Amino acid sequence: MEILSLDSLWLFLIGTLAGFTGSIVGLGGGFIMIPFLIYLYDYQPELIIGTSMAVLFINSISSTIAYSKQKKVDFQSGAWFALLMVPGSIIGAILAESFTSKVFYVVFGLFLMSISIFLLFKPTKPARNFLSPTVTREFTDATGTLHKYSFHRGFGMSVSFVTGFLSSLLGIGGGSILVPTMVLLLTFPPHIATATSMFAIMLSAFVGTISHIVLGNVLWLKALFLAPGAFLGGQLGARVAARLPAKTLLRILAVTLILVAIRLIFK
Repeated sequence: MEILSLDSLWLFLIGTLAGFTGSIVGLGGGFIMIPFLIYLYDYQPELIIGTSMAVLFINSISSTIAYSKQKKVDFQSGAWFALLMVPGSIIGAILAESFTSKVFYVVFGLFLMSISIFLLFKPTKPARNFLSPTVTREFTDATGTLHKYSFHRGFGMSVSFVTGFLSSLLGIGGGSILVPTMVLLLTFPPHIATATSMFAIMLSAFVGTISHIVLGNVLWLKALFLAPGAFLGGQLGARVAARLPAKTLLRILAVTLILVAIRLIFK
């Protein structure tokens, strides 16, 4: 009973950390959760991926609720992006079953490295004249700040398909692709990109989770303790993101992820 209680506490704390960090940067919490699950439990990759996806869905709900109260979610754009994220997530869930442990460790390790590089060196200025805009969005958030931006919707939806695919394939949120694309190539304001990414991930993660449930890839007992932590972390992360730049936290996180990635690749 004591071991079960300690295990449950660890899972709750891991879920909280994953939800918190994932919500701050709009990446989802899988990049935190999966390395912990790999080291703590000797499960097949598809079970870790499916469980992470189920918890990610809860985290994205929590973050979306918090960001909605701040009126920073572009629901219209997020819905369009999710339209192609959904089929991508179904395909990713099916292909996740073909992973061997070694291949999964290497692929996920390389993915963590890419996230780390993004967190350390991400540019802040959007590319100009990348594609001619096809839609313009304008709205005011809860602080009274007016946000106006234009972007190419078709390109955003194409990237969303890849995002949904990788999200369900690796059990991560996919925001590591969607957020920089929205900020750098689609000219979304950073805070709006983070909030809208979590909304689109929520819609995609729902379908991805259902797909993994059908395939029998969700460890419900683990998810039972991870999910409440992810919900709490999502709320906290969204609030911190609204008040603090959190650059130091993200840099520490990036260095930690690099070390974890190296360990996974050579596991």
